[in-house]
Amino acid sequence: MDFDLSEDQRLLQDSISRLLGDKYGFENRKAYLKTAEGWSAEMWAAYAELGLLGLPFAEAEGGFGGGPEETMLVAEQMGRHITLEPWFTTVVLGGGFLRHGASAAQRAAVVPKLAEGKLKLAFAHTERQSRYDLFDVATTAKKDGAGWVLDGAKGMVIHGDSADMFVVTARTAGGQRDKSGIGVFLVDAKAAGVAVKGFATVDGQRAAQVTFSGVKLGADAVLGDADGGLPLVDRVVDEAIAALAAEAVGAMEAAHLMTLDYLKTRQQFGRTIGSFQALQHRSADMMVALEQARSMAFFGTMSAQDSDPVARRKNMAAVKVQIGRSARFVGQQTVQLHGGIAMTMEYAAGHYFKRLTANDGSFGDADHWVRVLAESGGLVAAA
Repeated sequence: MDFDLSEDQRLLQDSISRLLGDKYGFENRKAYLKTAEGWSAEMWAAYAELGLLGLPFAEAEGGFGGGPEETMLVAEQMGRHITLEPWFTTVVLGGGFLRHGASAAQRAAVVPKLAEGKLKLAFAHTERQSRYDLFDVATTAKKDGAGWVLDGAKGMVIHGDSADMFVVTARTAGGQRDKSGIGVFLVDAKAAGVAVKGFATVDGQRAAQVTFSGVKLGADAVLGDADGGLPLVDRVVDEAIAALAAEAVGAMEAAHLMTLDYLKTRQQFGRTIGSFQALQHRSADMMVALEQARSMAFFGTMSAQDSDPVARRKNMAAVKVQIGRSARFVGQQTVQLHGGIAMTMEYAAGHYFKRLTANDGSFGDADHWVRVLAESGGLVAAA
């Protein structure tokens, strides 16, 4: 299989690499963290100018016309610099729902604003009791004439405090854990009855608790089938897992290179610590874990395009398992080989480990997906 990049893909990769290399050093990142938003409005405008916010949308809709491979390239560069802006929530998650679930009229109303950087999206799905089960939905959407009334609460909405619109899962019929009777709705963050409480996450990003109290929605708020939205959610989340895998690879590679540099410069007992064989072995093990993760990130990008939801979910489960295990190992070794300095807020190593840890927990950690994979019969059926 040919994994070489096309000329356009190389240009995209080089452009985002130069932008982040120039504007997203660790000191820049610390300054962005201190802003009111917790991220850089200047960088957000730069992403829009470069076409990153319209990346997955058709050019006819005002987008860049990119596909999963382009998303992978951008996500990897974002991971290298552990960026703080809501690119993943807006473009990958929100954009996924628009591409796969929205009508032409809905996309025409939203995509141009999104591509220009004037509209940010967040996916509100996690509830107090749901953990990693996307179908466990207690928030309700009840018919009200031609429209709907939304009631419920969502927690850990990544970048929810800066979102202009929420993509919300809500139960339109059935019981709390039924896989049918789930709708997906576009909700204005400033609509009457929407309350948002923001907070910082462990890896430096922002999130929010969002409550919906009698929020009135029009008929055009529904994305896709009002009673059969779970397949749409599953498809978008599978694509999001592929992007998260690429982001994790970028973060792991940056952490590994940082560690190699430290081993070559830190001296103990009159010699660089990188000359000690035991530490060389650890560094080699980090490289193996990184390359295993890179292979699975490629696999995830290809698998996310599979039209068979059962096969796609098995493949994405395998991706999540390997990425999570590699991320934990690389993160732990980064901290161990740096020693005490890696535990300080003033040095980047610990921040990479925090992002990798948060990445692993997004949509289910490695242990969760091992169980999912086992219950589905494994990636490869037994003879």
